[in-house]
Amino acid sequence: MESVSAVAAGIRAARKEAGLTQEDLANLAETSERTIRAIETGTGNPSLRAVAAAANVLGLRLTVTR
Repeated sequence: MESVSAVAAGIRAARKEAGLTQEDLANLAETSERTIRAIETGTGNPSLRAVAAAANVLGLRLTVTR
């Protein structure tokens, strides 16, 4: 899925740009490091809440378009 890959790449790039580790982001987003790994690799089935929390911590905005 192209959109999942785009979200994964965007979150990973923003985290690295912010100088955060996956553990740091997990703590700030109040989720697990395993969930952050799943989000960044586009694998597993992280909840929308977890994805949104990670994006919010990084100052990213998730949008829904048609």
